[in-house]
Amino acid sequence: MKLLVTGAYGMLGQDICKTFENLGWIVTATDYDSLDITNEKMTNSVIEDVYPDVVVHCAAFTDVDKIEDAPETAININVYGTKNVAKATQAVNAAMVYISTDYVFDGEKTTPYLTTDKPNPINMYGKTKYHGELMTIQNCQKFYIARTSWLYGLHGKNFVETMLSLKDKELIQVVDDQIGCPTWTMELVMGISKLFNQPYGIYHICGSGSCSWYEFAKEIFKQSGLEVNLKPCTTEEFPRKATRPKYSVMENGGLTRPWQEALSDYLKLRGKA
Repeated sequence: MKLLVTGAYGMLGQDICKTFENLGWIVTATDYDSLDITNEKMTNSVIEDVYPDVVVHCAAFTDVDKIEDAPETAININVYGTKNVAKATQAVNAAMVYISTDYVFDGEKTTPYLTTDKPNPINMYGKTKYHGELMTIQNCQKFYIARTSWLYGLHGKNFVETMLSLKDKELIQVVDDQIGCPTWTMELVMGISKLFNQPYGIYHICGSGSCSWYEFAKEIFKQSGLEVNLKPCTTEEFPRKATRPKYSVMENGGLTRPWQEALSDYLKLRGKA
């Protein structure tokens, strides 16, 4: 099987490439230089040349707060770039995996979001990713939309690394009124690998269970054996440019393990890296 990955040198993309290569797939890794998804002609040419069986579309503008000040750039990449990838994937009759986000939801529910729940994003990142979902559905018949959340991994900036970098601070304050599902990149990758035996459609691939950012931080320090002065705070006490959903827990249908187990494995692997 032949796999093409966009955004292949990002935190998720690197784990996808390595894992699928180990599974025996022929993997083509692309980044902005080799595949600018906002360039329709280039996108068509590269995907046609590779002629993959599957395209995993990781390339995206993901800085939630910066996007509030650069909506046009985000739309160009996350919406129209995705449209280009979807059309090119359809042209070679390949399947497309589009990586989406829990931020397509508004956070007004108090029970886990289902794949059938209607999105209603409340920040520009969520809006552009939701419209990317629509572009995928409208332009590629063989699609998997994989919504994930609170992603961390070995190959990029993330919450776990941020917390561990703060371990010597006199006081660490973390928001305790936003609830979601921490997800290790490798859990997402293994979840994606399971999709190819499933019908095309929308899936939630996130850590099983849920917690607040504060509870996530508490578990990180506990599993790392670190004593820190960690205190909860409210969203209002820690203002950010983009509004975050207060509750973005997703029902994942058992595709991944409990988030605490995955965190444990990540920390062990991180210690060896």
